[in-house]
Amino acid sequence: MAMDDTQPLISHLIELRKRILNSLITVLVVFLALVYFSNDIYRLIAAPLMEQLPAGANMIATDVASPFFTPIKLTIIVSIFVSAPMILYQVWAFVAPALYKHERRLVVPLLLSSSVLFYLGMLFAYFIVFPLVFGFFTKTVPTGVMIATDISNYLSFVMALFMAFGVAFEVPIAIILLCWSGVVTPESLKRKRPYILVGAFVVGMLLTPPDVFSQTLLAVPMYLLFELGVLLSQFYVGKRNPSEKQNDSERRDTGDKPGE
Repeated sequence: MAMDDTQPLISHLIELRKRILNSLITVLVVFLALVYFSNDIYRLIAAPLMEQLPAGANMIATDVASPFFTPIKLTIIVSIFVSAPMILYQVWAFVAPALYKHERRLVVPLLLSSSVLFYLGMLFAYFIVFPLVFGFFTKTVPTGVMIATDISNYLSFVMALFMAFGVAFEVPIAIILLCWSGVVTPESLKRKRPYILVGAFVVGMLLTPPDVFSQTLLAVPMYLLFELGVLLSQFYVGKRNPSEKQNDSERRDTGDKPGE
């Protein structure tokens, strides 16, 4: 391989390292700002379960070190969630030079809407799903069984739900991008509604803990978000400038890259 051929690869690797370091530094700064409040953060996350427990019931720690490491682990995860907009920006800053001009116009609204929808999914899980799920679980406990949830197991459970609902709320963005890019059309998605409904329940089964209640609570909003995405995508179809479409077609036909 010639020396000239290696220069673009080296420059891309340097740029990638820069973006990764920026993301890691952001997470580290947020973590250092929150670590002092790690126990308070865990108490906040545990509140939906604690409010549903019978009088006198508490959470337990079955491992000697878990009272210390579990809140720290939660704080690291929260730091990543809080840093998500900056991490997304670093990803897009890395890939933006390879995009066409009309594609780069989507970067800012995509970043904002993706972050907002992800946080909305987490808020939906915390304020609506958690009280319903934990209320249902605590009211169906067999007679003679005392609830004593391990703090590490609880953290794993709620983090799985947070991630599932955060990702599920990104459905409208995915649909808009697919329709805008011409991969699918709103009309074709409308014809596939029955399959999408079944797929939503399958995804809910895969992303949530193994109980029908939380699976349904994820599948139904996901399908409603699909309908919202289809509705909004109709405003984006055909919005591209005809000259840009022609230029894109000519570039792809000739093998030219964006920006060349």
